[in-house]
Amino acid sequence: MKYSTQVKPISYLKSHAAEIVRDISESREPMLITQNGEAKLVEMDVRSYEEHAETLALLKILALGNREIEQGKLRPAAEVFAEMDKDDLQ
Repeated sequence: MKYSTQVKPISYLKSHAAEIVRDISESREPMLITQNGEAKLVEMDVRSYEEHAETLALLKILALGNREIEQGKLRPAAEVFAEMDKDDLQ
């Protein structure tokens, strides 16, 4: 993110909403909105938001998997595949 160009006060958001939507949609760069000099929100395009949400979901799955490994909740792959083959035959 280019902080020098992508940080705007809330007054800019109020007066340039359509322009902001167009710019963010085209550049896919998020914009940081400030209020009274403090960061308050981040504006981003929907596609970037969806990609971000998918990335977070994958990271959560990986973290859960790592936790299960640490807790010893795992089985050899050969055992799992053998069980799947057995279920297919029934």
